[in-house]
Amino acid sequence: MTCHNPGCLGNYDFDQIAFFARKRFVEGCQTVTLLEQARSQREKEEIALVCMLDIADDQVRDLQLSCRHSGTCKVTTCRNMLKNMITAELAVQ
Repeated sequence: MTCHNPGCLGNYDFDQIAFFARKRFVEGCQTVTLLEQARSQREKEEIALVCMLDIADDQVRDLQLSCRHSGTCKVTTCRNMLKNMITAELAVQ
């Protein structure tokens, strides 16, 4: 996908969440380490969203995000984008 809704995942920056997803799943940083290195409460929240990738899709499918894109962008849309990104980057390694 070349486009996403800016501010998706509950008004968080998808690119920043993708950064932490790469750190966690591609580089292998542990969640606790990422949380310890977080520079702000917002970064901790973004890391927490990344951790939700470990939860099965059927467990988060009914989550309702509180953001301006909730009508067009569901939590599974962003999860799928992140999972596809991680899978592609791991395939290159």
